[in-house]
Amino acid sequence: MGFFCAPAFFEEGWKRMLKYIFRRILSLIPVLIGVTFIVFSLLYLTPGDPARMVLGDQATEEAVTDFRIKEGLDDPFIVQFARYVYKAAFKGDIGRSYVTKRPVSDEILSAFPSTIKLAAFSVIIAICLGIPFGIISAIKQYSLFDSITMFFALVGLSMPVFWLGLLLILLFSVRLGWFPSSGFDTFSAMVLPSVALSAQVIAIVTRMTRSSMLEVIRSDYIRTARAKGQTEGKVIWRHALGNALIPIVTIVGLQFGHLLGGAILTESIFSIPGVGRLMVEAIKMRDYPLVQGGVLYVAVAFSVVNLLVDLLYAFVDPRIKAQYR
Repeated sequence: MGFFCAPAFFEEGWKRMLKYIFRRILSLIPVLIGVTFIVFSLLYLTPGDPARMVLGDQATEEAVTDFRIKEGLDDPFIVQFARYVYKAAFKGDIGRSYVTKRPVSDEILSAFPSTIKLAAFSVIIAICLGIPFGIISAIKQYSLFDSITMFFALVGLSMPVFWLGLLLILLFSVRLGWFPSSGFDTFSAMVLPSVALSAQVIAIVTRMTRSSMLEVIRSDYIRTARAKGQTEGKVIWRHALGNALIPIVTIVGLQFGHLLGGAILTESIFSIPGVGRLMVEAIKMRDYPLVQGGVLYVAVAFSVVNLLVDLLYAFVDPRIKAQYR
């Protein structure tokens, strides 16, 4: 009887999960509208004429006026905002760049691969170093290793990314010549920017892992597992780490979403054609459609990563998985 009930049991779990995903996707709509409204308002109130910035100081008043009429810059704020939302929602058109005349979506998609590679490499480095360091520091609390690890974690949190990036370029590119100082086409070119960007993430993951592990290894079920004669490695990796992963997964997901939003300083220092550098150039040129599209991309990236992290909880913690069943 239980065999025949099992398919219906798992089918109900999938239905609940799909409903949850659908609700989260619907919740993105007001978030995106709110973000768009805030950015639109800030750009509208920012001093400076985008028409003059694009056409240059030598442009005639007739040319500036024609540009403003063509781009709808003379319309009231509410008309410009409603038109933008309508085109984005129903036509998938988030505008064209004032400078390059290309669709904003094409500009962002062309820069997206570099940003996602940089973010992925940085997060992988942070996971491979931060989680083991945090676990060992928790196991050997107040030891010399713990003190050294926490010292370097504090340094990593305090060190500005642009300063670390410049130091890495001076040492490994200028003096030693091991890695190129710019570009992002080869594996060797990815090393320095990924290391520079991952320094703060390593520190955050290390401190979070240590804190979470310290809370778990003092629990009663950990003492019970040791009393049953299980090896220390099994106790740490199977029982302690499995229950300490929720806050670690949360912080890793948030950091990954932050990096996808554009590592502006890192991309600028290492001349990486990513989304962050693209937005900096757009802000300088008052390229409003490109700035708005970039911010929408950041909002979507954060929301999607948060959704994936919430779904990942079900695979990390059996108690959460049971809710979907």
